Amino acid sequence: MTLLQAQALLPYFVLSGGIALLLVLVAWLRSEIVAFAGALLVLFAALFALPTAFEAGAQVVDGIVRVDGFALFFFGLFALAAAVTAILAFRYLPARAAHRQEFYILLAIATLGAAVTASAVNFAGFMLGLEVLSVSLYVMVAYPEDAKPPLEAAAKYLVLSGAASSTILFGMALIYLVTGTLAFAYDGAEIARNDRAILVLGQALLLAGVFFKLSLVPFHMWTPDVYQGAPAPVTGFVATVSKGAVFAVLLRYALDADLFHSATAGSMVVLIGVLSMIGGNVLALLQTNIKRLLAYSSIAHMGYLLIALLVAGAPDGNRDLGVETALVYLVGYFAMTLAAFGVVTALSRTVEDAEELGAYTGLLWRQPVLAAVLVAAALSLAGIPLTVGFIVKFYVVAAGVEGAAWTLVWALIVGSAIGVYYYLRIVFAVIKRPTPDVAATRTAWEGVLATAALGVAMVALGVHPTPLLELLKAMLGGG
Repeated sequence: MTLLQAQALLPYFVLSGGIALLLVLVAWLRSEIVAFAGALLVLFAALFALPTAFEAGAQVVDGIVRVDGFALFFFGLFALAAAVTAILAFRYLPARAAHRQEFYILLAIATLGAAVTASAVNFAGFMLGLEVLSVSLYVMVAYPEDAKPPLEAAAKYLVLSGAASSTILFGMALIYLVTGTLAFAYDGAEIARNDRAILVLGQALLLAGVFFKLSLVPFHMWTPDVYQGAPAPVTGFVATVSKGAVFAVLLRYALDADLFHSATAGSMVVLIGVLSMIGGNVLALLQTNIKRLLAYSSIAHMGYLLIALLVAGAPDGNRDLGVETALVYLVGYFAMTLAAFGVVTALSRTVEDAEELGAYTGLLWRQPVLAAVLVAAALSLAGIPLTVGFIVKFYVVAAGVEGAAWTLVWALIVGSAIGVYYYLRIVFAVIKRPTPDVAATRTAWEGVLATAALGVAMVALGVHPTPLLELLKAMLGGG
């Protein structure tokens, strides 16, 4: 390993070394405060190492990971999301779990797995990062060890996610059979004509498994059950970091392997995108449980992201625009989703989560700060102007028009129009005046502060997105 490679890997070293130290400290002291503070310290220390790593330039390490501006951007995004999750879980877990110290270690390990996944340029790195992330999530979903819904959700996630991983591995095996390399990039000219059918089949299996991880239709059936059964902070982490990591590696693979040179892959993505945008929004209309509603909403938003994927990877597409659009969209999606689940977490002060929409009736009169954040999140998810949701959808539509992805653009417009209805149901419930006998809800101040910061970010990025766009251009230009 060269000095520049070590410099580029500094955030990964800091995070993995911090996890090892945290394991020792927690085993010795058995203190939840130490675990919580240590996890936050490790995450922020890794964040502070990002500028140093960026100065090293793009570095490929052993042909497995590529640490560049793209990978470091996702590292920072994942670390910030993990820090928010830790803050939200600090007052949430005591009423639910006896062994809470390990949760923060698992959270840091899952973040490391997500960061490795996003930097992978090789199937070995892809699976290594994905499984580190997935195994941590199986435990985090089931973390209230004596509660039935989380255990049921974890069992479903374990079995179905294991089947998806097996499908991905089978697809990788077929691709390796044809290309003779585990690297994403390969020389297509050397592939014989009679082997191309095997390559297409391998890529189809790979995409099917990845689409399951992204909960795209028709591979979405696990999503509402897992979202509902998992603890609220973990649900937010699964909805953001887990999906963000998988989409990042899918985008990198599509570009390196020239995935959409095959018309079959392009047609598959268009079909899955349309089904997810329409199906996710239609199914969300039927929900009265806010966690299930947000689950179906996330299906639709992953469908919107496929527009950026197709524009970036198409043979005649605009690669830079597609990648920038995907990253902008993910920043907005992370802020909106974490804010929504942050409100759910802050209001879940009993053993049961505040899931039904009725629990949010009159929230404006009981918890005005949380109500404002939830309203901002709902309006942003709907794509209303002056929120980050409008900016990211505008970017996606512009990219779709630039890439002539008209089918997906029209599906986005129809799906977004449907989505306005159920997002406004949340808004109307929040602003409705409650009955006089409803008491004010007590919430943890740090949860309120974290969600309020996300609410401010949603509005600030919706009004003035220029700093984010300049940061993205600088990071992508440098890597």
